[in-house]
Amino acid sequence: MAMVEVVYSVAASLDGYIATPDGKVDWLTPFQRPDQDYGHTAFLSGIDGLIMGRRTYDQVRGFGDWAYPGKPCRVVTTRALSDTPPEVSPAASPAESLAGLSGRVWLVGGTELAEAFRAGGLIDEYAVTLIPVVLGDGVPLFRPGRGVPLRLLECRHYPDGVVQVRYAVSCAEPGAAADGGGM
Repeated sequence: MAMVEVVYSVAASLDGYIATPDGKVDWLTPFQRPDQDYGHTAFLSGIDGLIMGRRTYDQVRGFGDWAYPGKPCRVVTTRALSDTPPEVSPAASPAESLAGLSGRVWLVGGTELAEAFRAGGLIDEYAVTLIPVVLGDGVPLFRPGRGVPLRLLECRHYPDGVVQVRYAVSCAEPGAAADGGGM
């Protein structure tokens, strides 16, 4: 079986929400500028495939043309997909979504999908872009559950207050001393 590295990369408000209570992400619009992509283009070039939840897929399809041509994409859903780009196929579960994928795979989705992957120990890296906005309520980045020990790989900050952190899942027990990692 081919090696798959799952990267959960997501934007979150400072208070830990990835969307408003109604699932909208329009609060990100002021940070979508042609002169600053926060490393997203480089990130995408290093991604070999994608896994999405159904709500995220429907939202992405609503933006217009398929944004990820040439990259295989699995949509974790129990409902039939229609009018899908050729790279897109459904999967009934997180484990099934990994079948046939290899390399670095971007887990694109909300709390429910990320929690299913986290519960299954299927996430290798967490990459969170913290947006300097307090939403006060919404779709949480994480739900309470089993903790996951992490090791810092990278931390970047931008002049507009955006901060990106990348963590690898660590084999160390929670609370154990770590070397601080990477960059």
